[in-house]
Amino acid sequence: MVKNKTKLYFLLISLTLASCGLYKDKEYNQVSYYQNLDRSGAYEENISNYSPLKIQTGDILGINVSDINQQAASVFNTSVNRANGNNMENTPVNPVYGFKVDANGEVQLPYVGNMKVSGLTTEQVGKQLTTNLLNYLKSPIVNVRILNFKISVLGDVLKPDVYTIQNDHINVVEALSLAGDLTITAKRTNVLLIREENGKRQFFVIDLTKKDLFDSPYYYLHNNDIIYVDPDKTKYDAVSRSYKTNTLAISALSVAAIILSAFFVYHH
Repeated sequence: MVKNKTKLYFLLISLTLASCGLYKDKEYNQVSYYQNLDRSGAYEENISNYSPLKIQTGDILGINVSDINQQAASVFNTSVNRANGNNMENTPVNPVYGFKVDANGEVQLPYVGNMKVSGLTTEQVGKQLTTNLLNYLKSPIVNVRILNFKISVLGDVLKPDVYTIQNDHINVVEALSLAGDLTITAKRTNVLLIREENGKRQFFVIDLTKKDLFDSPYYYLHNNDIIYVDPDKTKYDAVSRSYKTNTLAISALSVAAIILSAFFVYHH
């Protein structure tokens, strides 16, 4: 009899440990990143999906030009422009925001006039502008960057926000890091990337549990991209239970207050 009970206890303990192991495996599959990545040792692979940031309509370009004749080059440095009182009334230059790309994908620049920039990288625009300015400046050095490069990260992350990006590229992993990473209840297999480009809105689903993310054409982000992280059912259930509990507690307190009020009125 005692022997049978011992066997039964041993069986129950074994089943409990096994279920805990399965539960842990399930948790791991839900929250661990890049699960199919070979972690047996160090190795490297070529980056074949990198796409430099391309300028598009609505972008605001910061253009800085330096030259031996710095006075002539200063028309691009808009803060200097106004201080020197240069006559730039007909040039669409904002002393704070730089040169805005219009609906035709062009910017209007001093000396050069209208210049097509949409679809080009900042490096390509810099080289083209350098060539164009050789007619007016002796040895121009041109630097171009997108001033309003930003992304939005929202949903089940630690710090949802709109983030301004200082350099000319950012990837999905870096964007989520800026937002403090996903919470433990976030869906890692169903991260949504929303992109508006060339008059179209596009939607892409990203699976963070797969190493394939690194080879995805959507790994590198574009200006104004939105990343939305879905919460899983666990979070919804927890919030729902909390809401129901609070609602019942408030209702119970309200009923108690009514009863107490009636009791005092009756006895006075």
